[in-house]
Amino acid sequence: MPKKVLTGIVVSDKPNKTITVMVERKYSHPVLKKVVKVRKKYNAHDENNKFKNGDKVSIIESKTYSKNKKFEVMENIK
Repeated sequence: MPKKVLTGIVVSDKPNKTITVMVERKYSHPVLKKVVKVRKKYNAHDENNKFKNGDKVSIIESKTYSKNKKFEVMENIK
């Protein structure tokens, strides 16, 4: 099964070796036929504390680092 790859914006970089990434997705509501915007936060592993607030990053599913941290940063998107 392929690993999940998500793109989002860093909203927090306070914990050591961890960033919080806000991922936004849009989908059509099945009954109302209206486009709904949903935001979700993911904790991602950042080994070198390289990424700061406002950076656009790509994260990939990986081994579990802690209870809530199941993603790791792939790359910075310009």
